[in-house]
Amino acid sequence: MRPRRRLSRETRLFLVALAGGAPALTIALVALSRWHTDEVLRATLGGVVIAIWLGCAFGVRGRHSRPLQTLSNLLGALREGDTSLRARGADPNDSLGLALWEINALAAQLQKGRYDALEAVSLLRQVLESIDVALFAFDPEQRLRLVNRGAEELLQLASERAIGREAQSLGLAETLTGETPRLLELQFPGRAGRWELRRGTFRQDGKPHQLIVLSDLSRALREEERLAWLRLIRVLSHEINNSLAPIQSIAGSLRERIGRVASAEDADLREGLEIVQTRAQALARFMHAYAQLARLPVPAAGHVEVGEWIHRVAALETRRPVEVREGPGARLRADSDQLDQLLINLVRNAAEASLETGGRVAVSWSLRDGWLEVAVEDEGPGLADTENLFVPYFTTKPGGSGIGLALSRQIAEAHGGGLTLVNRERVRGCVARLRLPVESAAG
Repeated sequence: MRPRRRLSRETRLFLVALAGGAPALTIALVALSRWHTDEVLRATLGGVVIAIWLGCAFGVRGRHSRPLQTLSNLLGALREGDTSLRARGADPNDSLGLALWEINALAAQLQKGRYDALEAVSLLRQVLESIDVALFAFDPEQRLRLVNRGAEELLQLASERAIGREAQSLGLAETLTGETPRLLELQFPGRAGRWELRRGTFRQDGKPHQLIVLSDLSRALREEERLAWLRLIRVLSHEINNSLAPIQSIAGSLRERIGRVASAEDADLREGLEIVQTRAQALARFMHAYAQLARLPVPAAGHVEVGEWIHRVAALETRRPVEVREGPGARLRADSDQLDQLLINLVRNAAEASLETGGRVAVSWSLRDGWLEVAVEDEGPGLADTENLFVPYFTTKPGGSGIGLALSRQIAEAHGGGLTLVNRERVRGCVARLRLPVESAAG
C-alpha cells in the first residue's frame, strides 16, 4: 500500500480554524433560517456569515504561516552567507516574536564576525605581501595553492599562472621533504642564492597543507661580508698609506741624490730605489681603488630616462661595438652618476671578455611587474668561477682590481635592486642581469 500523504501544517491549521468557527456558524445559520423576513436578505446574510467564517480561517492560517516563512527565508539567507536581512515583528514578549528577535540577533552577530574575519584576512594579506620572505602553500598533491608577492618575484610568475602547478615544475620539490629549519642552495628565475627553509602544516577544507617559508640569506650575508671588507679596508688604508708616504718620499730623495753623483757602482742602487718607488706608488693606487667601496655615498635620487642612460653609456665603449636593443620607455628614480658607473663596469667587462674571442656585446632592457631588467650579454669565454665574482680583491683579469663587480652590486642594492652574472645557455659567453625598481613606464 502506498503511504498516506500527510496534510501540510498550513492545511491542518486551516481545518482547525474552520472547526473552531463551525459551531458559531451553525448557530448563526439556524437563527437566520428561523428569522421571518425576506429570503433574499436571509440568503445574503448567510453568505456574509459564511464569508466571514472562511476569511477568519484564512486569516488565522496566514497569521501563523507568514512569520514561519520569514524565519525560513532568514535562515536560508544566513546559510548562503547573507547577514544583511532582518525580520520585522521581533518582540521578546511574544513567543513567535522572540524567535524572530533571536534570529535578528544571530544575524547581527554573524555579520560582525564576518566583518572581523574580512578585516583579519585583509590584515593577513597585507602582512604576507609586506614581509621580506617568500611564502608557498601546497596541498596534499603537492600543487601550489598560495603565494605572496615575494614568491611571485622569485618564480617570475603571477599568482594566477602559478596557482595549481606542481612543486616539481616550480623547482620546489626539495623544500617539501627533509628537516627544517635548514639552509638550501636554490636557483629561481628571479634570484639565486642561499635560503633558510622553514616548513609548517595547516588544514584547509579538512585536508593537510604544507606552508613553505624561504628567507633569502644571501643579501644579509653579503651585507655582513661587505661591512667586514669595509672595516678591513679602512684599517689597511690607514696603516699602509701612513707607511707608503715616507717610503715614496725617501726613495725619491735618495734617487735624486744618487743621480747627482753619477757612478757605475750606483746603477744597481738607483734601479732598486726606482723599483721601490714604483711599487709604493702602485700599492697606493691599489689601496685607493679599494677605498671606493668604503666611500660609496648614499644615492642622490633623481629622474633617469632608461633609454637615454643606456645609449649614453654604450657610446662610451670604444674597444668593441655595443649593440643596443631597444626596449620600452621607462624612468627610474635613482642616482644618475652611480648608475653610469654601474653600467660602465658591466659593459667594460663584457667588452674585455669579447676581445678575447672577437665576439659581440649587446645591451637590452625590458619591464616586468614594476621592475626594469637590463641584460648585458657578451660572447666571451664565459665564467669559470661564479662563486667569487662579487668578492673584493678577486679577479681573473691581468691587472684587474677585483672591485668593479663588487661595487656594481653594491650600487644596485643601494637602489633597491640586484645584480647577477651567469653563463649564457646553449651559446658562448655570459650575461649580467641588472634589476631595478621602475618609477614610471610609458603607456
